[in-house]
Amino acid sequence: MSTGLAVLLVSFVVLLLMEVPVAFVIGIATLLGALALGREGTFVTLASDMANGLDSFPLLAIPFFILAGELMASGGLARRLIDFASSMVGRLPGGLSIVNAVTCMLFGAVSGSATAAISSIGAALIPEMERKGYPRDFSVALTATAATTGLLIPPSNVMIVYALVASNVSVGALFLAGLLPGVVTGCAVMAVAAIVSGRFREKSDATTQASVGEIPSFWRSFFRALPSLSMLFIVIGVIIGGIMTPTESSAIAVLWSLLLVCVFYREVKPGGLPLILINAARTTGIVLLLIGTSAAMSRLLTIEQVPQAAASALLSVSESPFVILLLINFALLIVGIFMDMTPAILVFTPIFLPVAIGIGIDPVHFGVIMIANLCIGLCTPPVGSCLFLGCGVGKAKIAGVSRAMIPFYIAMFAALLLITYFEPLSLWLPRVLGEME
Repeated sequence: MSTGLAVLLVSFVVLLLMEVPVAFVIGIATLLGALALGREGTFVTLASDMANGLDSFPLLAIPFFILAGELMASGGLARRLIDFASSMVGRLPGGLSIVNAVTCMLFGAVSGSATAAISSIGAALIPEMERKGYPRDFSVALTATAATTGLLIPPSNVMIVYALVASNVSVGALFLAGLLPGVVTGCAVMAVAAIVSGRFREKSDATTQASVGEIPSFWRSFFRALPSLSMLFIVIGVIIGGIMTPTESSAIAVLWSLLLVCVFYREVKPGGLPLILINAARTTGIVLLLIGTSAAMSRLLTIEQVPQAAASALLSVSESPFVILLLINFALLIVGIFMDMTPAILVFTPIFLPVAIGIGIDPVHFGVIMIANLCIGLCTPPVGSCLFLGCGVGKAKIAGVSRAMIPFYIAMFAALLLITYFEPLSLWLPRVLGEME
């Protein structure tokens, strides 16, 4: 390892431990690494790399989808999706816990944000689950893990980020590839919820399933939720049909969201729009700064031939695709513990994707593997954003929620292995619909 890379790695770890914002961690570590390598014009080069990393038309989709998610999160979507989920699964044993999981999955998919799902659905259902006899730690753990499945189901900002970094990867194919894995992961979480909730049944009002009188009519709740659910079909349909690019479809998503929250649902008044725009701008700024600094770090790592060194190291252990994918998954699980999803994708895709392609893994399939893997990291201490937000919304302690999450970790890891080693789960749908050969 060269001196520059050693400086980059040490400064990166130290700054993370000091709880410096990740975008600044990446930028400062890259700058120090480049200075240690003695490159001329380091500051100008770093600024140029950051600007080039942001000079991409597909990136325009990210602020639009972020704004659409903010509008959805503010527009009364939560109650309509809760009623719809309750009408479908409310009569099942452990019904309220499964309603929570289904609603988080739907809300995360429609809004494109796991944190929005936790905030909106958790605030409504965690107190209700506690009243029905569920322990608070279990309710928070369920909400946090179920919300992450929405990141696999399109539209998903992290998929756009991966497609940008991977190059030559169709966003439409990636959107379709994540659909079935997202549903499978959601079903795994629901299965755990149904099994574990059986232990709490005696403590509830009568049973953990909702009573028939509390369950709304399926068709009534379906039609109330349909305008929100149609977001998925609009975004995916126009991309698959070749009518619009992902960037153009993201603008349509904003217009549809505005119609929903301001006209159909009338939950957002004109006076509330400036705050929504400010929140979306703030989130967009954070994401784009991450992309810029990560682009600079990725270029430095490429110049220093880190991807080639990683490939050689992995292939020296084994040439078996099964073993190499297992090692990559293990490495990403460790990365996910200490890094949020977006910077992890930006930094480690250029390192691991060439290895995956070298052993015959399709880039679209590998993108789904990465996202499914890093979703687990969102729920793990010490930096799991979904874990911390869930604890804040549910007013629970991290230690207790982490223990309650153990069966959900197992379920998500089992789903990850299925996604990793059963390629048709990811690639069947985009191939059938003509997004891939």
